[in-house]
Amino acid sequence: MQEPTILIVEDEADLANLLKISLQKEGYQQITIAGTIQEAWTSFQQIAPNIVLLDVMLPDGEGYDLCRRIREVSHVPVLFMSAKTEEIDKIVGLAIGGDDYITKPFSPKEVAYRVKAQLRRAGYQTQDAPPSSSEKAIQVGPFQLNTDETEVQKDGVLLELTAKEIGLMACFMRNPNRILSKETLFERVWGEDFFGSDNTVMVHIRRLREKIEQDASRPMYITTVKGLGYKLVIPQEAQR
Repeated sequence: MQEPTILIVEDEADLANLLKISLQKEGYQQITIAGTIQEAWTSFQQIAPNIVLLDVMLPDGEGYDLCRRIREVSHVPVLFMSAKTEEIDKIVGLAIGGDDYITKPFSPKEVAYRVKAQLRRAGYQTQDAPPSSSEKAIQVGPFQLNTDETEVQKDGVLLELTAKEIGLMACFMRNPNRILSKETLFERVWGEDFFGSDNTVMVHIRRLREKIEQDASRPMYITTVKGLGYKLVIPQEAQR
């Protein structure tokens, strides 16, 4: 398979270069950097990237506008990077078509991991060392989580999940039939302290249900336990 192409849209040159170096260490070499929306759109049309890392605040506008333009012609993963930490900003980024949203300051290595996860789900694989024989995929009911927690399958079919949705599934699958509070889910998946981020968790749970449930409005697997949180319901006989 052809090596994936990555477009970094970031006007802070030092940060853009740090991201590029971090991605190169993960085996990705086809990386283009753009500092404005106009430059990014021109590059997007020229190189047809397989993933876009998109800053929200750019000199000539907001990355949200570029994401909308991209979504008119492509479904490539878009990972927002932003100093905006308000809950509404994250919700807007996901609602307009973003696949992930990471707030500054962040670790370039973490961004590289998220890029790697998105590209793996799109079918691109770098030459990693194989997992040790002691590592096993997690199987819970019809769901399987691979060893490096970048893919989830249901009945053998790969689910098109975002990095946060995979993180939620990993939490649920490691704790089947146990109630997990919104605070616990947020702190484990987002890696941040929980400050009343109810909507963030709720939005992602709703999107996750739409992808794994037969009827998202009447979920069978991820159920709400009123006043306590959520639970992945798996019959004991179906657990492995």
